[in-house]
Amino acid sequence: MNPVAPSAFASTPRAAGAGPQLVQCHRENLTEVRRELSAGLNAAHAYTSPKFLYDALGSLLFEAITLLPEYYPTRTEADILSVNARAIAQAIGAVDTLVDLGAGNCAKALHLIPSLQPQRYVGVDISVDFLEKGLAEVQHQHPQMAITGLGLDFSSALSMPADIVQGRPVFFYPGSSIGNFTPEQAAVFLASVQGQAREGGLLIGVDLIKDTAWLEPAYDDALGVTAAFNLNLLRHLNRLIDSNFDPRDWRHVAYFNRSASRIEMHLEAQRALVVRWPQGERKFEAGERLHTENSYKYSIEGFAALLQSSGFARSRCWVDARGWFAVFWAQG
Repeated sequence: MNPVAPSAFASTPRAAGAGPQLVQCHRENLTEVRRELSAGLNAAHAYTSPKFLYDALGSLLFEAITLLPEYYPTRTEADILSVNARAIAQAIGAVDTLVDLGAGNCAKALHLIPSLQPQRYVGVDISVDFLEKGLAEVQHQHPQMAITGLGLDFSSALSMPADIVQGRPVFFYPGSSIGNFTPEQAAVFLASVQGQAREGGLLIGVDLIKDTAWLEPAYDDALGVTAAFNLNLLRHLNRLIDSNFDPRDWRHVAYFNRSASRIEMHLEAQRALVVRWPQGERKFEAGERLHTENSYKYSIEGFAALLQSSGFARSRCWVDARGWFAVFWAQG
């Protein structure tokens, strides 16, 4: 599921105050989706991409996760951006276009816009349907701003339509979503952003390494919302590839893999079973796992080095008082 090449879009964003413009570049190719999922399910250690966690229900469940007391990243990042708003704005300077990657309901960008004061806002998510309500709220609060919603799959690399991003852009990638990439994949993704940032840069949230007593409950909460989020993947797979997963046969597992510096989420078969779909089948023994997501955690020095290796010559960061989370501004 590759994003449409820049030449596939030949229009310009609407003028300020004209209402949000919606541009759907991503078109789901079910043949490619089935091929990708079949390959993952048939791998020696079965896996799926974390992007398949986010169907309509999955997106709502993730919003609920961000409200849980155990899930510190969202509120910690928000506090960093609020407390340091003036310093961040001064470091960034003038902003022509704010590009909000994985914008969702646009709530995080809404808190950032007053301090950065961009001329244009581009909310990017895999589907503009997810964006419409958030874009309408951005337009309501900032009626004179030119606003575009861009439906784009950037799960491997970012390829923006050339005429969407104008002037000096600031790419905003909050929520420690960069942790879903392996460090090697993250380097490729960051390099693709750097190549499009021109004289602007990247403002990115990064979850830091910390004690497992705080890390693991954020991915395995007492109410079981994260478990429901993970198990909902199986229903999504059933719709995508006509498989026969039964969520009642599986349980949610999440833990910190210290040697890899990542949280891992899995679904574990509670009995021996066979999952079938038109293109194949997979036997799972009791206790065998389907790997559904990673969330890599970084040190400040480690992520700064990753930015530099991806082409960003300069970076600085702001960290909360406990040292749990960092917001980096990278340029060059």
